[in-house]
Amino acid sequence: MDDKFKFKFDIYQRRFKQPLHTSHGVWQIREGIIISLIDRAGKLAQGEIAPLPWFGSETMSQALKFCQHLGETVSPEDIAEIPDRLPACQFAFESAWLNLTQIKEDSQACDLDFCYLLPAGEKALTAWQEIYQTQLNTTFKWKIGVYPLATEMAILQQLVKTFPPQIKLRLDANGGLNLQQAQKLLAVTDTLKAIEFIEQPLPPNNLAEILQLSQEHTTLLALDESVASLKQLQITYQQGWCGVFVIKAAIMGFPRKLTEFCQNNCLDFVFSSVFETEVGRSAVLKLAQELNHSRAVGFGGEYL
Repeated sequence: MDDKFKFKFDIYQRRFKQPLHTSHGVWQIREGIIISLIDRAGKLAQGEIAPLPWFGSETMSQALKFCQHLGETVSPEDIAEIPDRLPACQFAFESAWLNLTQIKEDSQACDLDFCYLLPAGEKALTAWQEIYQTQLNTTFKWKIGVYPLATEMAILQQLVKTFPPQIKLRLDANGGLNLQQAQKLLAVTDTLKAIEFIEQPLPPNNLAEILQLSQEHTTLLALDESVASLKQLQITYQQGWCGVFVIKAAIMGFPRKLTEFCQNNCLDFVFSSVFETEVGRSAVLKLAQELNHSRAVGFGGEYL
């Protein structure tokens, strides 16, 4: 039996509705690749390669080179042999293959809540109200480390004063603070009930200091850049991290391996976007539903 699938791919470029400001810089265009697999019956399934190289994934050029060298057909063995240095490719190809080959079963999939991304700086003061009124959304995420910390802390205190009691806010520093800045921020957030957690306050190589901060403060902390790959996720869990794990599934390799690890271990996790198209988004949200994801998923960005 010939198990090979017809293969084709298309490059996309999508300009954000408004540039995304983070401590990594300004991101204006999302590039990626949509792959298509077609079986002998003509059934088609798609997957998305959405690289995020500053998080440790392959680059767009590396992903494109891989696709160009595959030829017009792909086998399950070809997919299984995609190297770990191409995690976004692993995710895209296995997601598409699973859509072609898995038998749909009845499952107890949970309904997902969504966390909406607010614009950096003072724009957040009005943006949350517009989203809350139209989406009835109760979880928001705000990028910090973009402006001077004193400015952001002043905006933060003003922001949470306007929140109804049910609103939760995640702060995402993208590793952009130093230890002293993180301590100053945590001294404030420890007094604010609206804060759900602070995401990656320090750079990824400062895990020991992040652990120390988590023990010295009541504000819950989350790791993002520190767990950008499945291997990093596994190692950090083994080292005893008890906070939240932010999982960017689209750049973490084969989805079956990620699912197996999450099912076999007691993790407090959040699935988060890398600003995929609907193709990648659907694949990640499917994983979140299968794992009965309890926290709001980070797929409420209004930038695409």
